[in-house]
Amino acid sequence: MLKKKRICRFCEENINFIDYKDEKKLMRFTTEQGKIIPRRTSGTCAKHQRQLVRAIKVARELALIPYISDITK
Repeated sequence: MLKKKRICRFCEENINFIDYKDEKKLMRFTTEQGKIIPRRTSGTCAKHQRQLVRAIKVARELALIPYISDITK
């Protein structure tokens, strides 16, 4: 079966720069464990994936987004 190729949503929306201050957008690309979703899963292009990873890391350093979400048992 042929899988549908995912289109980079940043290219589709014509976004040239991913801002680290946009927490909601960055949180969509992280899992509950705090891992960054890979390119093959998210469908972003290589250029935007590099920008996305850099923005997530900067946002974590500035405590805008958590490293790991609060998971209590």
